[in-house]
Amino acid sequence: MYTITTRSRRAEKQFYGVLSSRTGLSERLEQLKEDPRRYLDAHKLKGKLEGKWSCSLGWDIRMIYEIDDQNKEIVVVAVGSHKIYN
Repeated sequence: MYTITTRSRRAEKQFYGVLSSRTGLSERLEQLKEDPRRYLDAHKLKGKLEGKWSCSLGWDIRMIYEIDDQNKEIVVVAVGSHKIYN
């Protein structure tokens, strides 16, 4: 089981802002903690975000993250609408 963490104040604020404003996200995040590469439409990103992953937390909310397998961490980079990819 992975843990979810942030390494920047901005990502932390985005993550907890979305988490507190939406119901049902806790259950979705539990799935992601089981396997960050499989659930919530998780997929690798390309281009300038290569090496990072993205998943869908809702029809309009995406989360960009890195996977640290050694420490079993999901490191949140950004959370928001599709605009976070820019």
